[in-house]
Amino acid sequence: MPVNQALATYSDWTYAAAVVVYVVAAVLYLCEQAFSRAKAPRREAVAAGVGAGVGAGAGGDVRVAGTGADGTWTPGRVVAAPRPSRAERLGRMGLALNVLGALLHLASLVLRGLSTGRAPWGNMYEYGSLLTLAAVVTWLILVRSLPVRRLGGFVLVPVVVLMFMGGTVLYADAGPVTPPLQSYWLAIHVSIIAVGSGVLLVPGVASVLYLLKSSGRARFTRLPDADALDRVAYRSTVFAFPLFTIGIICGAIWAEAAWGRFWGWDPKETVAFVSWVVYAAYLHARATAGWRGRPAAWINTLGFALTVFNLFFINLVTTGLHSYAGVS
Repeated sequence: MPVNQALATYSDWTYAAAVVVYVVAAVLYLCEQAFSRAKAPRREAVAAGVGAGVGAGAGGDVRVAGTGADGTWTPGRVVAAPRPSRAERLGRMGLALNVLGALLHLASLVLRGLSTGRAPWGNMYEYGSLLTLAAVVTWLILVRSLPVRRLGGFVLVPVVVLMFMGGTVLYADAGPVTPPLQSYWLAIHVSIIAVGSGVLLVPGVASVLYLLKSSGRARFTRLPDADALDRVAYRSTVFAFPLFTIGIICGAIWAEAAWGRFWGWDPKETVAFVSWVVYAAYLHARATAGWRGRPAAWINTLGFALTVFNLFFINLVTTGLHSYAGVS
């Protein structure tokens, strides 16, 4: 299928736009982190009468009223609702731009796929784009349920670095993939591994920050709560580990079809298996009361380091059966 150069160009533009938006969002997140202060005690408004009720008034005010001894509702005074701090406003702006960047990022992948007529993860540039998008989406899901929005800058920084390297050093023009990759397993195995690895970027960052936060040094006191960081690392690893496992199994099935064996201890296969063992050990350690906290975080950090090592060194430096694509 001939490449649609117009769509390929639009894909490159949206990719670059996503990087720029992520950079601005990361700056806003880091500004929120820098300007955040300890939360002031919540002020309680007390109305006349026995008991108190609170209702929303016009213009975002809070209307306070009480219930008299005879059970009648008595009007109370109106107090202004506390305005969000400057740091919180910066964080909200960063989150909004984060969502915009994710949409642009997704659009770049879709346009790349439409321009080539295949799954848009057939080389290191496309693979890295899918991996980083998975990390960003995972982060956006977690931030809705956990109070760790200030962590966004630390998550987006490695995402921006990976995307910048992908768009410069590892960039590849839109085109067909090599014959060994012209298989339906490209859409299955590579996508699952890329998404699983991308999700694992988030617990890796959270575990590193957990180790810094729990070190007790004053310079790290503004980092999110250690328990929240631990929950981020655990929840995202629990989600990513089954994906990573399925991806390895699918890779073994594809290897049998392509090379006549399920497993050959190729460098990429070996490091992927070692990473799988490390993450399995982390989940076991995290579920064991005596191994929570820093020991479990160290194990997760090791798994993160192995994932990064497998992504760059194994793909780009060593020679093996996976060297022709650097993605499988």
